[in-house]
This record gives sequence, structure tokens and C-alpha cells, in this order.
Amino acid sequence: MKKIGIVGGTGYTGVELMRLLAHHPDVEVVAMTSRGEAGRRVDDLYPSLRGHTDLVFSEPGQADLAACDLVFFATPNGIAMREAPALLEQGVRVIDLAADFRLKDLDVWSRWYGMEHASPDWVAQAAYGLPELYRDEIRGAQLVANPGCHVTATTLAILPVMGAEWVEHDRIVADTKSGASGAGRSAAVHTLMAEAGESVRTYAAAGHRHQPEIRQTLTAVAEREIGLTFVPHLVPMVRGIESTVYLPLAGEPDDLQQRYERYYAEEPFVDVMPPNSHPETRSVRGNNLCRMAVHRPLDGPMLVVSSVIDNLVKGAAGQAVQNMNLMLGCPETAGLDLVALSP
Repeated sequence: MKKIGIVGGTGYTGVELMRLLAHHPDVEVVAMTSRGEAGRRVDDLYPSLRGHTDLVFSEPGQADLAACDLVFFATPNGIAMREAPALLEQGVRVIDLAADFRLKDLDVWSRWYGMEHASPDWVAQAAYGLPELYRDEIRGAQLVANPGCHVTATTLAILPVMGAEWVEHDRIVADTKSGASGAGRSAAVHTLMAEAGESVRTYAAAGHRHQPEIRQTLTAVAEREIGLTFVPHLVPMVRGIESTVYLPLAGEPDDLQQRYERYYAEEPFVDVMPPNSHPETRSVRGNNLCRMAVHRPLDGPMLVVSSVIDNLVKGAAGQAVQNMNLMLGCPETAGLDLVALSP
């Protein structure tokens, strides 16, 4: 059994990692750290884990993370870039669920995250953790940067047509909707039930930090500059992201449905739905699927793709486990063969 550590175990992604790994056939979680909850049983904070773990939260400095085969950092932005290098230098493999190693251009990273990067050498070495695109790099990586949640739903919706001459790459629009858990577990007025319930609101319309991350991947695939307007919304639900992507057509495309089905035919966690389908976030609640549908309204000059994920699973912890499986030589679907919750 491979030994796994989780740094930052008290947030939503930390407990989601524990939920997914509790019955993984090839790994054992041996440490979960928390400065604020050190000494408290994990299943006391999260009763959903009663009977599945007897771990106690430990101080980050006291946990023997160097004895782990792989460590997840489920921490706020700026933590892993300072703490992960010590583990990496000892040969421990690391997956960061925050944004510390996602953007290769450190000037762009500093502009969006408001701090100077502490580990630029490791940024250059990190593999980007989107398995559908970078599976081989992830397998051999010591450090993986897990993608953002909006990024995953949006990028997967666009990838099959990147580089096609009949797509106007400079006028792509992504309109995304996410649940309140995407804001994390810390208390905030805007995610209170009385504030977010029965209401929908746009946020970060002037610019969102996931935009440069999406553009970085799409530019590399298309081998040209990408023009992207990205507008996220908060909707009154707990889990889920729906990304509606609009891609203007500059010419007559090939069969779009077949193109998407072929592109994702071998992918275990992407489901291209039949024509005229409309995916719902509840259809992926609790599992690692990205489910999408392809439309060309009125056979006009616009491709519309609707893509849904659970932001805490395929958008965070599930994708991280998928990456872990690749890095440790486990079956890619291990621990992730989950049926969505319904209702």
C-alpha cells in the first residue's frame, strides 16, 4: 500500500480527498494536517467519515510527510510553493490542488495572485494535471499542478475544436455557473444561505484568475493566441459547475457530434451525451465525470457546448486522485468508479 499525506485536511477538498481515498484499493492515508484542528479526530470534525478513518489531525511540522509516497496540498494559494519543495527534494511526489504551480508565466501569476513566487524552479518542472491532455507527463512527474474547477469544465468543452480552421479562436466566450462550495469552507457573507439563496449573481466579470489558466492550455493546443471572455456566476447550490461555451464559426465545420465523440472515446471520465441533450450538474454530483453536450443552434454560425462537473470531484479532489493513480501506477479509475447521487 502506498502511503498518502494530506496537507490542509479541514477544507472541502481535504475531506473530499479523504472520502475518495478511504476505500482506494492501493493507498492508505497516514497523515492529515491542520494547524487549527491539530489533536482532533478527523471523524469528529467530519462525521461522514466515521467508521472510515481513525486519523487525528496533526500539526504540519509534526507529521512525518517525508515518509509518504505522495502528498496532496489542499491548502490556500501560496502555501505549497513554500512548503512543498522540502518534500520534493526528499523524493516525495506532490499534487497541489491550489494555483501555485499552474501558470508557467510567473509575471502573470504574480499579477493575478498578488505575491512573488517562492519556487520558480519547481513551476518549470510541474506537470499540468489535466489527464485528458497530459496523461504521459503526469505519469512521470514528481509535481503536478491540479487544474482549477472552472478551468476543467471549460477547457474540456473546448479542446476538441482547438486548431480547427473553422473556429474563430479570438472570440471564444465561456459563461460558467458554480455552487457555493467553490468559495471554500471559510465563512463569508456572500455565501451565507440568506445571501446566496434564491439569487444568481455574476462575479469577477472584469477578469478572473482562471482565465489565464484556460488560455495557457488552449494556446498551447491551438498553437495560436486565444481570445477568451470568461464570466463566472454564483448560483444557489452547494456542488457543481456548468460551463456554457460559445465558439463562433468562421466556416463550415465537420460533424461536431462525431468530432467530440471521437476525441473523448477512450476517456474514462468524459461523457459526450447524444444530440439535443442538456447535461445537468446533479447528474455528476459526487462523481468524477465531466458530462457535455454539443449544439449548433439553428445550424447557424455558433458552436455551443454545455459542460458539467462536480467542482469538488472532477474540479478538485477527484481529478487529483486521478492524477495520483497515474503517478503511482494504479489503474486510472481506482477509487473513482462512482455513481452520481440522485436526487
